[in-house]
Formats: sequence, C-alpha cells, structure tokens
Amino acid sequence: MTTTTGSRPDEAGSRTGRTRSGFAGRLLLAQALVLVAGALTTWLVATAVGPGIFHDHLDRAGIGHTASETQHVEEAFASALLVSLSVALLAAVVAALAVSWYFGRRVQRSISPVTTAASQVAAGRYDARVPDPGLGGEFATLADTFNALAERLGAVETTRRRMLADLAHELRTPLATIDAHLEAVEDGVRDLDHETLGVLRDSTHRLRRLAEDIGAVSRAEEGGLDIHPGPVDPAALADAAVDAASDRYTAKGVLLETRLRTRVRVLADPDRIGQVLTNLLDNALRHTPSGGAVTLTCDQVERWVQFTVADTGEGIPDEHLGHVFDRFYRVDTARDRVHGGSGIGLSIARTLVEAHGGGISVASAGSHRGATFTVRLPAATP
Repeated sequence: MTTTTGSRPDEAGSRTGRTRSGFAGRLLLAQALVLVAGALTTWLVATAVGPGIFHDHLDRAGIGHTASETQHVEEAFASALLVSLSVALLAAVVAALAVSWYFGRRVQRSISPVTTAASQVAAGRYDARVPDPGLGGEFATLADTFNALAERLGAVETTRRRMLADLAHELRTPLATIDAHLEAVEDGVRDLDHETLGVLRDSTHRLRRLAEDIGAVSRAEEGGLDIHPGPVDPAALADAAVDAASDRYTAKGVLLETRLRTRVRVLADPDRIGQVLTNLLDNALRHTPSGGAVTLTCDQVERWVQFTVADTGEGIPDEHLGHVFDRFYRVDTARDRVHGGSGIGLSIARTLVEAHGGGISVASAGSHRGATFTVRLPAATP
C-alpha cells in the first residue's frame, strides 16, 4: 500500500508529460492534415481547370498552330503549372507547418506551468502560481483564475488547520478538567460535594455549548436553520438582549447602556436576532475590562434598522478586522481561551444576520481603543 501510494505522484507526472506531448503532436497533425487537404484540393482544381482556360485563350488569340504545336504548348503549360503549383504548395505547407509547430510549442509551454502548478496544488503546495503566458486575454484570465483558486484553497487549508487545532484545545480543556476531578474523587483527594459537581457541570456545559455552536453554524451555512422573520419592534429585541446580559455585566462591573432612537419595525425572527445581539453583548463583555462601558444603539438608516454594539475595551488591530467573523478565529488566542469563548459566536451572528438578508460589520480604531459591531436588518414595510 505504501509503495503504491508513493508512486502515484510520479505516475501522475508521467501521464501529464504524455498528455502535453500528445496535445502538441495532435495539434501539429491536425494542422498538417488540413494543409495537405487544402493543397491537394488546390492542385486537383488547378490541373483540371487551368489547361482548359489556357486552350480557350489560345483560340481567342487567333494564333495559328498545327495540332502538334498546340498539343506541345498545352503540355508545356500543364507541366509548368504542375511544377510551379507543386513547389508553391509544398513551400506553403512547410511554412504553415512551421508556424503551427511554433504556435503549438507556445501553447504547450503555456499549458505546462498550469499542469505543473495543478499537480503541486493537488499535492498540498498551495503557494504554486502560474505566470501570465502572454498569449492573450483568455490565457491571462486562466492564469489569474488559477492563482486566485490556489490562494483560496491555501486560505481554506490554513483555516481548517487552525480550526482543528482550536477545536482540539476547546475539547481538551473541559475534558481535562472533568478527568482531573473524577480522578481526584476516585483517589479520595476530593469529595463529590457541591463545589466539585459545580466544576463538572460547568465543564459539561462548556462542551455542550461548543457542540451547539458548531451545529448552529453548520445548519445555517447549509440553509437548515428554521427562520421565521416578521415585523418586530427593535426596542423589544434590544431590551430582551440587555435584560439577559445585565447580571453578567453587573457582576463584572461593566456599564451597559441602551440608546433606542427609532420605533420603525424590523423584519426579523425575534429568537434568532436575539441570539445575535446576545452574542455581540457577550463578546463585548469578554473584551471590556471592569470599569468600562458597552452601548447598544438602535437607529434607522434609510430602509435599514441598524443595531450597534460599541465597547471601550481591548479593540481590534487592523490586520485582524477581516477575520473576526471566521470560525474559531481569535485576535488574542491565549486571552480568549481564558475568557472561555468558543470562537464561533461571531461566525454564528454573521450567518444569522445574512440569513435575514442583512449584513454585519466591525470597526475599531486599534488596540485598547474599543470596537464597534454594526448589524443592519431590513425594515418592515408599513
């Protein structure tokens, strides 16, 4: 099995080489057949029509010749026509084949980097790129498209590896806590008291929350979420999210304010958008130190109802702004793991908002300068 698997890249490479040679050869052969067919057709037509036209012109010229002289002149014309036409057609075929060979080689040299880069990408080397072959817009578009595909695959692979690593860590931490406490109970080091049960329950809740978050993102991206949007008072959505988070904010000493500046109804599923606002408020609380403040604002912007969650916390550096909605992405990995976030909440929020036909964005002036998350949902038609 190992030997067979190891030989596949070489076999693929040899097949690729044969394909390249076969393509150039078939292209040249096709051109040769076309040229030979054209030359043969030209020769047949010229030899069939040319002598008759020449004889007709001799009759019109009124020049007297004996029958033998006329036959000799016509044979001389036919012979000259045959020789000159054959030489001309042969030269034309050779020149055309030379041009076809050159063009075939250019095309082959243009295809070779694509096949080589494709083999590298198939082998997991996503940094492979194809240069512009200089054969026109179509080939340039092909090269650009391939490069964009390779770059996208590389980004997906990087995200996948990071996601698996973070997922393994998220599972390892609560499982290690559960295992350590169970082992301590078995060894008699700890009693199965209320405190121990609380630690075990918190760890199992964390595992359940992680499983639910992953399932929610997968269902949302596959279109499997049950969403029922309808006209809703945005103030009711904001008040419900604030009421659910107020105890946590009070315990940490973070001020939570609301500014509701519109009464236009929003087209939303109350449960799903409530989940979005809760995720945003929890995210802001994790990244805002004690003594800070978080403000939930609701405005109307044209045909949109806009919710804004602004905090005075850690902020987000510019290089991370484009990734905060990716699964398991963390601006500060070590700090977020201490806070206990799964790294999926913002991804869920984006998926739910987009399922409503809205959009979500983030802005930050930099580290330690706070962050602002903005959710736009379509306003309900009066």
